[in-house]
Amino acid sequence: MDIQGYAGLCDTPQMLPPPPGSFVDREELIEHVGEFAMTQGYVVTIKQSKKDRVVILGCDRGGVYRNRRKPVDETSGENPRKRKTGSRLTNCPFECVGKKDDGLWVLTVKNGSHNHEPLKDISEHPSARRFTETEVMLIKEMTEAGLKPRQILKRLRQSNPELLSTPKHVYNVKAKLRQGNLTVKRFKTLRPRTSTVANSHLPTTSEPSWRQRYPPRVPNLIGGRFVDSQSSASIDVVNPATQQVVSQVPFTTLEEFRAAVFSAKRAFQSWRSTPVTARQRIMFKFQELIRRDIDKLAFNITTEQGKTLKDAYSEVLRGLEVVEHACGMASLQKGEFASNVTNGIDTYSIREPLGVCAGICPCNYPAMIPLWMFPIAVACGNTFILKPSEKDPGASIMLAELAKEAGFPNGVLNIVHGANDIINAICDDDDIKAVSFVGSDSAGRFLYARASASGKCVQSNMGAKNFAIVMPDAHMDATLNVLVAAGFGAGGQRCMAISTVIFVGDSNAWEDRLVEHAKSLKVNAGTESDADLGPVIGKQEKDHICRLIQSGIDSGARLALDGRNILVPGYELGNFVGPTILSDIRDDMECYKEEISGPVLLCMEAESLEEAINIVNRNKYGNGASIFTTSGAAARRFQIEIEAGQVGINAPIAAPLPFYSYTGSKTSFLGDLNFHVAGKSGLQFYTQTKTVTQQWKDFPCSSGISFVNEDSMVNEESLPNEEPLLNEEHLTNEEVEPLVLSTCDESEHIQTV
Repeated sequence: MDIQGYAGLCDTPQMLPPPPGSFVDREELIEHVGEFAMTQGYVVTIKQSKKDRVVILGCDRGGVYRNRRKPVDETSGENPRKRKTGSRLTNCPFECVGKKDDGLWVLTVKNGSHNHEPLKDISEHPSARRFTETEVMLIKEMTEAGLKPRQILKRLRQSNPELLSTPKHVYNVKAKLRQGNLTVKRFKTLRPRTSTVANSHLPTTSEPSWRQRYPPRVPNLIGGRFVDSQSSASIDVVNPATQQVVSQVPFTTLEEFRAAVFSAKRAFQSWRSTPVTARQRIMFKFQELIRRDIDKLAFNITTEQGKTLKDAYSEVLRGLEVVEHACGMASLQKGEFASNVTNGIDTYSIREPLGVCAGICPCNYPAMIPLWMFPIAVACGNTFILKPSEKDPGASIMLAELAKEAGFPNGVLNIVHGANDIINAICDDDDIKAVSFVGSDSAGRFLYARASASGKCVQSNMGAKNFAIVMPDAHMDATLNVLVAAGFGAGGQRCMAISTVIFVGDSNAWEDRLVEHAKSLKVNAGTESDADLGPVIGKQEKDHICRLIQSGIDSGARLALDGRNILVPGYELGNFVGPTILSDIRDDMECYKEEISGPVLLCMEAESLEEAINIVNRNKYGNGASIFTTSGAAARRFQIEIEAGQVGINAPIAAPLPFYSYTGSKTSFLGDLNFHVAGKSGLQFYTQTKTVTQQWKDFPCSSGISFVNEDSMVNEESLPNEEPLLNEEHLTNEEVEPLVLSTCDESEHIQTV
């Protein structure tokens, strides 16, 4: 519920009770009651708490003074004993109860009345004596220096003479500091939220607790709060160049997942009602913050995924393009209007958000794929559940922090972690209306079948096997540069990497030059400035690549360049695979049929363009294909006959700009609308069409009632004159019965046959 709207019914505090509702956790419930109370001129306090079951909140505003003197009968003439006027304070009867029920905290108001006037100035309350964040850090430093609480207070008052805190408050802060809690809240956190600009001068809070651990424990994002999972199961995020543990990812529990979905569902009603221009301004701020922190994002991607810094930087830029595109949703999310489809009737269509949507991301693009998903969905008015890859979730968490800073309301974006259990929960949850997926073949087919069975809109972008056909007339140096960059860039761990080259005619001269170009690439840790190629993300992926290389050799392929045993000085434990080239490939080899996802280039020969096109079309994948030639006729024939979603002519297979969709085909894609969830396809996927037919005209009382065909909405006056199907002369009195309807003129009636 919108607290500001509920509290803003009157300009003056009305001492209203907080609106009841359900909350993700205990802290969110307490924050909800506390913030609302501040708008009404009273302060809440915890009266009783059983942390995992119930919390009782009361009013901390004091109350009325009760007179303890007994009434005296003045006519009796007795001299009453003199006593002071009673000063016992009667507690305020206000009381709210929060109970945990089925994983959620439910707030009920037990007594919403007060026995005192509202506070005119919140600083009058004793809780205003709490310390600021800067003072907390000074207390920490002075405590470490051996100063006593009274000495600390004395020094603090030198800079803040109005400080009302007592030594007891200092003791409380010291106790929290001993527990490692540096986020000691100031009383201002209970005030109604103000704009970011207004508070920009305030000191920033310290690092969240999950970042203070080593290694950091990646949190869930539920209801606008980063929450540490209660799960005991977790996996390590490992730097692929050094094998050092970067962080730990706990698997979200099903209870936490349901809380995330509940939070997204609750936020949807208010978010969909937010004007599209307001959502647009938030997206503008979001893209501005991404540009500000692009270096941090790129470094995190390199640390967790392994690609070079320049590749990581380019990845963020490609994702940023979609965010910029989402900023124009105000002009894209328009319907259609048809005026006067029949006399006095208009018809129009509007596009409405679906509700809660979900996205499941792979490990090869930890920033770009999330940015391909949730910005468009959120800009259309949906809320989102994001499940990043458990192998490199850091970029998604950083993007979520920027989204919160940009102004995403609580619950609009949520993040959960996990593997099969969470994917199954996303597929089965009835509150999730749409799912976008990028990943492997088996997982994609399973997800599409399971999610579609529950009535969801699904996009499943799966395995990719991309081809390049090189004609004899192609420009050699330019073509080789493209093949090397597209085949080995980002360690070959990208869905648009060229994995198979088909040379039309003799390939010997091409292969020799190709090997020379590949040998010139520098393999190093992604953080090194001279690196052209970084490590693959994990040991399992490296073993998979090496197994397919050996399988090709065992099947008769010729190893033109071997990068399996490469050693990088200073990074001997890294998952490095150097550029590898296999020649004499046949289409029955396992290395040809399966997706390698590594820096491996397969070379084939074809006698003609027709044979080369047939080789590509026979492959089960239809992600992308390119041709390199100086012949316009060959390029045109290739464009028409090739069976692939993405086509390149003298260019590598690049991900399209946001104005277009990512158009995979055959077994590379399952779904009704193409992936890339930008452009028209993205808008169509994350919205649904509602058609409205309206009629506004005066209805004279004497006109009676006319039965028309409601399916065609055609006015009788617009019909051409035709012979009646049945002449009234052929009807008997038994065949015609009057149907008398009450109208303004009771003398009128309508006959029906």
